[in-house]
Amino acid sequence: MAVQVPLWHHYLQALRSRAASRAQEHQRAEDVVLTLLERAHALDPRFLVDYSRDLEAFQFALRSSEGPLDVEVPLWVDAEALVIEQMGAAEAGDGLGCCRLGLPKEAAGLERWKADDVFEASPEGSAGCCGHIVPSKVLRVLKDLLVAAVVYCKHHGLITPGSLSADSLREEQLGLSLRVSSGWRTLHFNMVPVVRKRLRVPALEGAQLVPGFPEGALRGIVRQEVALVPAGAELWRVSTDYLLTRLLGALGCLRGHRLDSLSILDGVNCESWRDGGRSPGLTFGHLKMVLLWAAALFPAPEDWAELQGAVYRPLVVLLCCLATRNLPHFLHPERNLLQDTGLDLGALYQRVERFASQPEAALRIHATHLGRSPPPRVGSGLRALLQLPAGEPAYWATAYFDVLLDKFQAFNIQDEQRVSAMQSVFLKTKTLGAEER
Repeated sequence: MAVQVPLWHHYLQALRSRAASRAQEHQRAEDVVLTLLERAHALDPRFLVDYSRDLEAFQFALRSSEGPLDVEVPLWVDAEALVIEQMGAAEAGDGLGCCRLGLPKEAAGLERWKADDVFEASPEGSAGCCGHIVPSKVLRVLKDLLVAAVVYCKHHGLITPGSLSADSLREEQLGLSLRVSSGWRTLHFNMVPVVRKRLRVPALEGAQLVPGFPEGALRGIVRQEVALVPAGAELWRVSTDYLLTRLLGALGCLRGHRLDSLSILDGVNCESWRDGGRSPGLTFGHLKMVLLWAAALFPAPEDWAELQGAVYRPLVVLLCCLATRNLPHFLHPERNLLQDTGLDLGALYQRVERFASQPEAALRIHATHLGRSPPPRVGSGLRALLQLPAGEPAYWATAYFDVLLDKFQAFNIQDEQRVSAMQSVFLKTKTLGAEER
């Protein structure tokens, strides 16, 4: 008699069965990108090739969605010799907002960055800097190099015919969009010039106190260089994308289903909540942020030991974020990642709540996978608690949320400090919303 595989595990197995082919497609497309960058470096040594892309491949393997994949293009510059000119006040706890990258008047070894194609001279008499590296000019140079690299590599047979064309390269405000065909799939890469520099990021240093991550992992991440990326035509900003991916990788070192829960929710988001990717909605980045919060708010190993329970932990956090219309950035909680997205958060809440109450419909890979009888649904008591009005954050800002968490009996949620921490972070939106009104 065939062994019945629980629906959650069946869905996860289906995602994993596609992982090998997706990894091959990603590798082929990435090889094309690296070949182009090698040619660009040969044409202009100021642009380097970063071969350490294991974290990006790891993150791609978790995804079902087809969003852009960032490719950092490091600039060959002595970053420690640059002058960081802060522009305006940094946000609370940020440590560094938007900035300009200045070239000191007397610094040696920076002559290549004083060329007119990437440099803008300061007015006579300016103190400290002779000028600045301009991100819009850097992007323009990189685009010209990549166009030339495409032509060269196609002419010399260095890339697979039909994998891409120079016409697919688009200049955007903060990077270059490049689409590469790999098998039947087309992958979208976002080429971003970066300046890597050791900077103190107070928000990341404070994150060392967050539970739920491997001991020492955060300390090692803090010591990493940060990436300064374009923030506009003239300005740069600190990017936390690499640091967040490192945090995600740290979770993969722990036992349990933390990363499996992210894979399942991303698959459901892509196929169900976003109608196969045809409708706007949450991104993989949103769900990654939700998992990081869930890992900190539910640090005990037993919280993640069982697959269904592991999925419901970030799911509860996501419902809370949608209800309060606030998803804080993990390293900069003052930033709301749901703000100005243009999403219908009320409708999205209803879709997520429907999945939480009756997950089997979204977990259906094929009708025959379900067998003759449908799998058991979420209990009626829990379903009633999940059906909270998305337009009324007050429900989430009271002890009612404690009741909701307590009703997840399989979750062993008995830590009052954990509940209080979740409320203090997510439910402050009620006060902020009142002030805005």
